[in-house]
Amino acid sequence: MIEHLPADIRRALDEARKRGQKHRSRLRLEAGGEMWRVLRRWEGGVALDAAEVGHLRGLVDLYDGPRHLMQCLIVASAVEEGELICLMKSETPVRDQAPLDFARDDPAPAGYLPRP
Repeated sequence: MIEHLPADIRRALDEARKRGQKHRSRLRLEAGGEMWRVLRRWEGGVALDAAEVGHLRGLVDLYDGPRHLMQCLIVASAVEEGELICLMKSETPVRDQAPLDFARDDPAPAGYLPRP
């Protein structure tokens, strides 16, 4: 149905849709000191505004507002209908503590009660 509309109306509708997606999404990618807002995200990829970035590959950080979610390795990107579609090879969640280099035994008590 949208194909039957004049070109300027279709362009305005696409711009309004992109603006709406940008305002709804708190997700953003950061790499090399630059930041791009994520329009859509799915398992294994994200969509960015192609007007902001034309090509993107390599290691990037994914944020939800101020919270660092994960590091992602983008292996391929292509422009489709005004969006830069980035495919990710790996998505590594960021942890707030270092990983353990040993296996934990059964849960130990958090503390001991004093003897009467």
